[in-house]
Amino acid sequence: MKVNLKKSERIDDLQFKNLKIIQDKEGFCFGMDSVLLSDFAKQIKRNAIVLDLGTGTGIIPTLLCAKTELKKVIGVEIQKEVAEMANKSIQLNCLQDRFEIINEDIINLNKIYKKQTFDVIVTNPPYKKRESGIINENQKKVIARHEITANLEDFIKTSRDLLKDKGEFYMVHRPERLVDIFNFMRKYKLEPKSLKMVYSNQEKEPKLVLIKGIKNARPFLNIEKNLYIYDKDGNYTKDILKIYHKI
Repeated sequence: MKVNLKKSERIDDLQFKNLKIIQDKEGFCFGMDSVLLSDFAKQIKRNAIVLDLGTGTGIIPTLLCAKTELKKVIGVEIQKEVAEMANKSIQLNCLQDRFEIINEDIINLNKIYKKQTFDVIVTNPPYKKRESGIINENQKKVIARHEITANLEDFIKTSRDLLKDKGEFYMVHRPERLVDIFNFMRKYKLEPKSLKMVYSNQEKEPKLVLIKGIKNARPFLNIEKNLYIYDKDGNYTKDILKIYHKI
C-alpha cells in the first residue's frame, strides 16, 4: 500500500514478515529497547486486547502483531505528527483491523476508556526525569526521552487503572530507576513478576531492564537470565540474533 511521505520521513524495512516502519530522520527513531520489549512480551495470549503507552512510531505494536495472536492493540501517542506517521505505518503494513493509534496524553485515558479494559499494557516510557540529563533542542526528541508530559508514576498508575484483574504489564527502562519502578508498581498493585537485565557485553554494567508485572498478583519475582547484546568479539550474540530473526 502506498503512503505519502514528508521530506524528512523514510521507510525502514524491519526484515521480519515484510513489515516496514516509517520514521522521521529529524525526530526520535526507535532503538533496540523497543525490539527487546516486543520480544519480552511475545507470550501475550491469543485474542488479547493490548494498550501501548507512548507508542511513538508504533514499532512495538507492529512487532507484536507479527509475534503474537493479539486481537487488538491501541497505541497512544501525545505528539500529533508522530501519531500521524504511525498511522501511515499501519496503512503501509495493512494492520488497520488489529492496530489503532490515538493522539492523546496518557493521563487523559481514564476519560476515554473504562477501568479494567485491557488484558495487557506495554510501555517504553521516557527514561529521564524532567530536569535530568542534557535537554536536546529537538522538541520531538525531548518529549520522547524526558518526562515532560507524563512521568513514571503516571505511566504505572494509568496501567493499574486500565488493566483487568491479573492483567499483564510489560516495561523497558533503565536500571538506575529500578527502585522507583518497584516502588510505584507495588503502590499501584502491579506486582513485579519477572525481571531481565540487558548488558552491552559481559564487561559492562546493565544498560536496560525488562520488567513484567501482574495486577493484584501475589509476591514472587523471577530473575531471568541476563541478556548480552555483543560477544567478546563485538558481534551480536546468538540471543540477539534470534530476537532479530537472523538465525
